[in-house]
Amino acid sequence: MTSKNIFFLICALLGTSVLSAQESDQDTVKNWTTGGVGSLTFSQVSFQNWAAGGENSYTLNGIFSFNANYKKDRTTWENSLDLGYGIVKQAGRGVRKSDDKLEVMSKYGYKSSSNWYYTGSFTFRTQFDKGYKYNEEEDTKREISTFMAPAYTLLSAGMDYKPSDAFSLMISPVTGKTTFVLDDTLSSRGAFGVKKGNKIRNEFGGFVKMAYKTDVWENVSFSTKLDLFSNYLKEPQNVDVNWEVMISMKVNEYLSATFNTQLVYDDNINYVNARGVEKGPRIQFKEVFGAGLSYKF
Repeated sequence: MTSKNIFFLICALLGTSVLSAQESDQDTVKNWTTGGVGSLTFSQVSFQNWAAGGENSYTLNGIFSFNANYKKDRTTWENSLDLGYGIVKQAGRGVRKSDDKLEVMSKYGYKSSSNWYYTGSFTFRTQFDKGYKYNEEEDTKREISTFMAPAYTLLSAGMDYKPSDAFSLMISPVTGKTTFVLDDTLSSRGAFGVKKGNKIRNEFGGFVKMAYKTDVWENVSFSTKLDLFSNYLKEPQNVDVNWEVMISMKVNEYLSATFNTQLVYDDNINYVNARGVEKGPRIQFKEVFGAGLSYKF
């Protein structure tokens, strides 16, 4: 069974368990809250005899986010699926990827006091498509990522502080992090921190996750997530960081604008320049802005 088949089997089992819980008892259905948002943005620039110069181009970006949350008495169970994909095409160049994200999260909690929960969580993160580093001078490209290369899983146990539905802070002193590089070419290079020739790297450490969301103004919402991980067994001072921010501005029922940023630092990921030379770990930053069709359900 391939890695893709394994992943989709896990998603199917998770979806089946949710549907079974919803269908098994009418009272149970009332304890579930589901919803999500999907958006599709497109932009195009075209020039003809334009004295100031410029290049014809178009971009297409899609974002989909879904959540299914259960709450009854002292028990909570939060599940989310976040997808993103984008392409850009410029004159004289082929279609290139501009965004690529696949993330699944599940968190179970049991209330211990007014705002604290005993919590266990699972996170899976990877991408859909191949990524390349382009050398414009030599008109060449080098594959640097693909589906399940890399992929990350985090399995955590700890306490979750939730004073309101808008804010949560999970502190986990017991966390296992696994990095997968299932592509033979990339694993042979020792990409993403795995040893050359290996496809899996396991780490054990502490994990902190903060999430916050609010409505800044009418039709303008803000949300952010911050993940911090420290490996107890090797250089614990080098903390892995994954910080995401989203601002959503709603024009009407079907039109909206979104602004997303993501900052990543992982001491095990080396920056690779256009010539394929590794330059050591660097801060990674991504920004995506789009305006177009959006639907919230």
